[in-house]
Amino acid sequence: MKIVIVGASGTVGRAVVTELEKNGEHALIRVGHRQGDMQVDITDDASVEALFAHTGKVDAIIATTGNLFFGPLNEMTTDNFSIGLQDKLLGQVRLALKGQHILNDGGSITLTSGIVADEPIAQGVNATTVNAALAGFVKAAACELPRGIRINLVSPTLLTESEAAYGPFFPGFESVPAARVALAYRRSVEGVQSGQVFKVGY
Repeated sequence: MKIVIVGASGTVGRAVVTELEKNGEHALIRVGHRQGDMQVDITDDASVEALFAHTGKVDAIIATTGNLFFGPLNEMTTDNFSIGLQDKLLGQVRLALKGQHILNDGGSITLTSGIVADEPIAQGVNATTVNAALAGFVKAAACELPRGIRINLVSPTLLTESEAAYGPFFPGFESVPAARVALAYRRSVEGVQSGQVFKVGY
């Protein structure tokens, strides 16, 4: 399969690349904001359109990227809240909306959320809202995508590789290695299900 991975240089993205490269059966296009085979700004329509104009037809699109805002609710502004809406939510939705048109028949889209969609944490209101909205988008979009195109969402818990930086925000949460999370992306790309949230580690 010809697969576009947006966010390929991040912790999850690198693990997905490693997993999908194992048997040499996939041709991967690594995409980042500043790194990779190609670059894209997922907050910009023209940038996403240019990316897909360069990739041409593909069999799968994976997004493992998107920024969020973390901070206390009583200090949050609408500009703060907009960070997650414009970047992780609309950015991934933009990839799906524009990407559907360059997918081959039977292709797939895999987006990324996280455990806070279901398990809120302190200072995580923006993250919970965005991740829950992505689940809603995937569930509804799966009902309308044509030509056998599928869409799923991978929702991991805290990454083991990120425990040092983010562990204090997740008291009592178990972590999961990125390599295990990457298996869910293979499941989404190579499987048959659509409209699913593949939860990893919880």
